[in-house]
Amino acid sequence: MKMKQALPWVITLATAALIAAASLRPEPAEKNHWAEFGRLPVLLNGRIKPMDTVARTSLLVIHGKQTLRLGDGPRMTAMEWLAELVYAPERADERKVFTIHDPQVLSLFGWQQEDRKHFSFSQLRAHGQEVVRQAQLANPIEPQQRSLFQRHILELYRQMELSHRLRNSLQASDSPDFAREIALYARVMPAGVAAMNSRQASESFDQQAFDSFMTFAARYKEMAETAYVRVVPPPDPGRANDRTDWQNVGESLIQSSLTGSIHPVVTAYAEIGKAYRAGDIAGFNASLAELTSWISPRYGPEMTRTGHEVFFNRYAPFYTALVIYVFVFILACISWLTGPGIVRRTAFLLTGLAFLIHTSGIVFRMYLEGRPPVTNLYSSAVFVGWVAVLLGLILERLYRNGVGSVVSGLIGFSTLVVAHNLVMVSGGDTMEMMRAVLDSNFWLATHVVAITTGYSATFLAGFLAIVYIVLGVFTKLLDRPFSGRSPGTTSRSESNAGAIGRMVYGIVCFATFFSFVGTVLGGIWADQSWGRFWGWDPKENGAALIVLWNAIILHARWGGYIRQRGLMVMAVFGNVVTAWSWFGTNMLGVGLHSYGFMDKAFNALVGFWISQFVIMALDAIPLKKWRSTMVTRADQKEQLEPPPDRPAKAQ
Repeated sequence: MKMKQALPWVITLATAALIAAASLRPEPAEKNHWAEFGRLPVLLNGRIKPMDTVARTSLLVIHGKQTLRLGDGPRMTAMEWLAELVYAPERADERKVFTIHDPQVLSLFGWQQEDRKHFSFSQLRAHGQEVVRQAQLANPIEPQQRSLFQRHILELYRQMELSHRLRNSLQASDSPDFAREIALYARVMPAGVAAMNSRQASESFDQQAFDSFMTFAARYKEMAETAYVRVVPPPDPGRANDRTDWQNVGESLIQSSLTGSIHPVVTAYAEIGKAYRAGDIAGFNASLAELTSWISPRYGPEMTRTGHEVFFNRYAPFYTALVIYVFVFILACISWLTGPGIVRRTAFLLTGLAFLIHTSGIVFRMYLEGRPPVTNLYSSAVFVGWVAVLLGLILERLYRNGVGSVVSGLIGFSTLVVAHNLVMVSGGDTMEMMRAVLDSNFWLATHVVAITTGYSATFLAGFLAIVYIVLGVFTKLLDRPFSGRSPGTTSRSESNAGAIGRMVYGIVCFATFFSFVGTVLGGIWADQSWGRFWGWDPKENGAALIVLWNAIILHARWGGYIRQRGLMVMAVFGNVVTAWSWFGTNMLGVGLHSYGFMDKAFNALVGFWISQFVIMALDAIPLKKWRSTMVTRADQKEQLEPPPDRPAKAQ
């Protein structure tokens, strides 16, 4: 018996140990030190980040995944792919990394839609001009008005452009030996600069020295305009966070004509590339160690932070939690068939483990960004799931009937899937710089957290209602006497239907409070930022709708206009209202809170709404058609008696 009771803990601790081992495993000594290469700090989109993040987000944008499968062989990591793209582009050109799904885009190239959907740059190179032409035609059109073909051709154009810019980020893409090239540049530079100065002063000058220097200058000017990331930190370490002082390799080489020497970081990257092309693993690691030893003492805080971000990328807390939530949902559903015992306790403990991993991911992001937990749509999806799982754990701890674990697993999984898909919308990096009007940690920590908590609670009430409806229509589980403990009641005859009804009611009350407080705080922030408390902006209207709908549910319940099934169908419609406020208002393309039209998110949003209306239609099926008839006395009275008369007005 003791062994059976300990089994849930054994399973949970074993799962935690496997996750820790996968996150902390060291690199093989005989291979390139990709983790160290990934820790190198760069500046991109206004944020200092590790090279590892650049590689992962870029491959995700181009390929849709953070790894690249090499035929039937092993997968290539994002860092390996980026190094090959930069230092050996002729090999990278043969990798089938570009993803094309649209048959119209394929027909543009004279290709047929077959089983393959991945193509190499070599295959696309001959059609590059046509892609550019079609993209130029599609770009001026409003996003909402673009056809499916136009959206896909623009996506392909941006992928090809990103690939081209990455190639010129660490060296010139067509240079067979960039280290030798910049050494030659350093030799011709003094005479070339002298010739240029003499020419500007209308004095005699060395034409050959001038021409040689200008050839290099033109080459590096083009490289500076093309490069994707800035890898050369400012000369003064104290200005490392001054984003205007970082340079890309091309800019640094042009600047060398003023300083008279090549920046050590540029030279080090070139030596790393030389060793990589030669297949010299020892030389690669030695050059990388030299670069790291130069950067670390000068830019220690940046290296520390990028090292932590590399660990965060490898740890992948949200993906790990997503997988565990799936198992939680399955185990919690099984526990309804097996009854209270090992399966239910295992589901509860695994929910706790997933929640801790989910929490660690949010805390890690807060540390890396220096911001509160919610700063954009991606982080809002992560936080909505986190709050819902926390409330689900509390419900499961109080009621102990498996429902809390089911909704925790379902909402945790669903919101993290939404967050994963939003990575593509954000261009791969989900920790981008904040807009100026949103750059307030106080309001992000109060208004945004409060309103997002209201979203979470409203969704939780809706998903609890979905569980109630599905169990009632398709199973007899709602008829069972409640096997847990129901806070606030001493009834021994309460069924699972009554217990879930109490859960929904309590969560709706919770959601009403936080959505109201969050909306008021948002008005105060708007008054400070824009000089008006309320402007009937779509996002503001959406927030007000959530408050009003939750208030309508409570008043309908208190006034006796709805009973338990009415409460459930209104809670499910709360999902529709909240999804509209959360995502729908952002897609209108108007208002101060608009984040732009997203066709993929729009289709998913419509699909979600349809699913909610289907659930509501199930709730409308006559009670006699439900498999659960809710025959216990308390529930029969609750479900079948007509609503009481409204109280007379006071005289």
